[in-house]
Amino acid sequence: MPAPEVQVHSQENGKTLGHVNLMVDTLIANATLEDLRAITRSLLATGTPSLASAFTAAARSRLRQTSAKRIATTNGLFDTGLNGIDAIPTTDLNNVLSRARSLYGAGMGLASLGVLSSVVRATIGLRWEPEGATADALAVIDADISQAIQSCKEEFEGGRVSDMAGAREAIGNLWSGIQESSRDVEIWGGEFPFDRAANSIEYWKI
Repeated sequence: MPAPEVQVHSQENGKTLGHVNLMVDTLIANATLEDLRAITRSLLATGTPSLASAFTAAARSRLRQTSAKRIATTNGLFDTGLNGIDAIPTTDLNNVLSRARSLYGAGMGLASLGVLSSVVRATIGLRWEPEGATADALAVIDADISQAIQSCKEEFEGGRVSDMAGAREAIGNLWSGIQESSRDVEIWGGEFPFDRAANSIEYWKI
């Protein structure tokens, strides 16, 4: 006997949406995160391009619903080492970066810039050794910003930017934070960690 399916209903935008088959929903609810990732990657790799587009569209819809509940903060992203000076990345930083990656990975690059701006500003006033966990984390953040900017470009090219003023403000806020970070690092003689990000923004023509 085939598994029953819940009745189909219509969304406000006119698209028809059916609930997931009961057995499939049971799988989703009980599979490990690792298994779900493997299943999703396999499905997207073997499916049509339209499937990937539908997946990212669904991801954006979900992320818009949850964005108000996950506001990035500069508090607690770094701790101070035993010497009271050097910064150490925290678990909160990893959580914030995961949020940013979810956003730009789903094609919401502009939304991710606000999250990444908060991370950049959280580094201002900190000190760190040229090699170590903090320097490594900052190099990863630099790469994240570059990928987020690429996501922004695709967002523009895809015609999904309706608020140009808001987009310019998000980019301007990030650029301002990066410039402030550069000045701060120069004062204490450190190595500026956001070179790739700075270049990506500086030569980006909107």
